[in-house]
Amino acid sequence: MENSPVKLLVVDDDPITCKRLEAYFTAEGYVVFLAHNGQEMWQVLASQDVAVLLLDVGLPGKDGLELARELRARDDMMGIILISGHDDDVDKIVGLESGADDYVTKPFNARELLARVKIVLRSARRQQKASITPSLTLGRWHFDVKQRRLLDPQGQQEVLTRGELELLSALASHPGTVLSRERLMQNVSHRAWDPGDRTIDVLISRLRDKLEDDPKKPKLIVTVRSEGYVLMQDASPR
Repeated sequence: MENSPVKLLVVDDDPITCKRLEAYFTAEGYVVFLAHNGQEMWQVLASQDVAVLLLDVGLPGKDGLELARELRARDDMMGIILISGHDDDVDKIVGLESGADDYVTKPFNARELLARVKIVLRSARRQQKASITPSLTLGRWHFDVKQRRLLDPQGQQEVLTRGELELLSALASHPGTVLSRERLMQNVSHRAWDPGDRTIDVLISRLRDKLEDDPKKPKLIVTVRSEGYVLMQDASPR
């Protein structure tokens, strides 16, 4: 039902964190479920239609990164926000590559976390309603925008990480338009871009390694100095 309360699952082995988040999000109108490890998480998901998962990275047994990968393999639409005590570019990229929609570091402000949950929910709704170009030609590649698949000239699918896929999808939705790092970061991780954050640049480099004939002289994904990146206009619809 459109007006039904959003179901949210908190997975954290710290009972105090669980109770605090339960109290806060319940007061905001969410239906909150709690789990302290991966086994309890799967038990909740087996019986409840959860929209967003707040998943602690440092869980006992299978950690949050491994669980996020398993979750994403089963459900491409569920919102997953990782919560971690580590805050550096490598950890953020690893978190996004695991399939998470966002990455929040401790200590966090509950209101900020609420805002991130709302952004993830809006993004999921946009994906469900989106009507976008079916396919683009990217040099010798074909990118099926709707199905989110990158195909080589023989029709074989190239493996992209989730971060690479989100970034390419954002660029492919606006071919010929320069997109700032701020805007790309919002698409990839639903968070504000910080000038010291190299996440987008690292993902761009990885995409170029896969797409470009000469990654050092890119012709498909071009840097526009002081502005951002652009997927060149000859990436034409099929």
